[in-house]
Amino acid sequence: MTRLLSICILMSVMQTILKPKPQSLLHQVLHDFPALFASLKPGDVVSGTVLHKGSKLMLVDLGKNGTGAVYGGELVHAREMVRGLQAGSIVFGKVISPDNEEGFVELSIADAGKQKAWEEVNELREKDEAFTIRPSGFNKGGLIADIAGLKAFLPLSQLSPEHYPKVQDGDKAKIVQELQRLLKEDFSVKIIDVNSKSDKLIISERAATEDSMKRFAEQYSVGQIIEGVISGVASFGAFIRFTDNPAVEGLIHISELDYRLIENPKEVVSIDEQVTAKIIEIKDGKIYLSLKALKADPWEKTSELFKEGAEVRGRVYAFHPFGAIIDLGGVQGQIHVTEFGGVQEMKDALLRDKEYGFIIQTVKLEERRIYLKLKK
Repeated sequence: MTRLLSICILMSVMQTILKPKPQSLLHQVLHDFPALFASLKPGDVVSGTVLHKGSKLMLVDLGKNGTGAVYGGELVHAREMVRGLQAGSIVFGKVISPDNEEGFVELSIADAGKQKAWEEVNELREKDEAFTIRPSGFNKGGLIADIAGLKAFLPLSQLSPEHYPKVQDGDKAKIVQELQRLLKEDFSVKIIDVNSKSDKLIISERAATEDSMKRFAEQYSVGQIIEGVISGVASFGAFIRFTDNPAVEGLIHISELDYRLIENPKEVVSIDEQVTAKIIEIKDGKIYLSLKALKADPWEKTSELFKEGAEVRGRVYAFHPFGAIIDLGGVQGQIHVTEFGGVQEMKDALLRDKEYGFIIQTVKLEERRIYLKLKK
């Protein structure tokens, strides 16, 4: 306001002396002195040269925008950023007030640094280029890294197969141990989500390695039989590293380990075990495999071995809210919870891993289901 008032007074004096038309005078002043009308607004980020740096005030030459001032409280808040500055240093500042009571452009150094950092990460995302980070921390959901002074999060789901914690039964303590080990590793990542308003910055290793994984996947085809080594076991399945190309790793979903229901993949495979698997799907550079596709289907002989009304022996494999799963030797049957009146009554009547006599009520081959009743 001070600078604007001075300009108005100058214009008034010039009008009185020269008596031109007001529109002509304004046009002339704008033409001859454009720097006087340099417009700034709160939130703008400007750069300038440090003129003076003291403990309570730092002055910055902003060129046509005048002189910027950074006051004591802001200097304390941004002490790490201003520590190395001296007269002649280039500095960025965010405009708090374009014209304060002292005629200065009041600046925030810390806010400007953060805003510039968000601009940098947005540029990185727009370029869609991979870059290298080393994690600085972790939590149970993934890794944390610093990018341009901002906290970035690398979720577990965005890790490549090489770095994904292959922990049995999803043991959280073991996952934390694996993540702690990864703090010593360098990661090639891409930015996949940026939101400065919510301080959200998500990075992905999978996105960075996607192109190379797609090239590897192109070397294989659905239906191909491969040899590999079980490199990890998780609650949802097992990872297999290809023998002919150790850089390639595929997933065998728990439903593709065997024809029977599997609660724990480790019942079928173990780490470092040599296996033969069939590729059943290749999608977005990911290779999905099956072990059961190479096994004889036990359901093909079900109609011969299991007849409705027949008595059979079976072992209690697992309990579910709908009933119990019974191993019948190659295939599994089900006994509904309503046969007992409730879940607890069912568990009282049947002991896990114990063998009982059952009567086959229904055989539904198209659904691959055998419904049982406990023999009295």
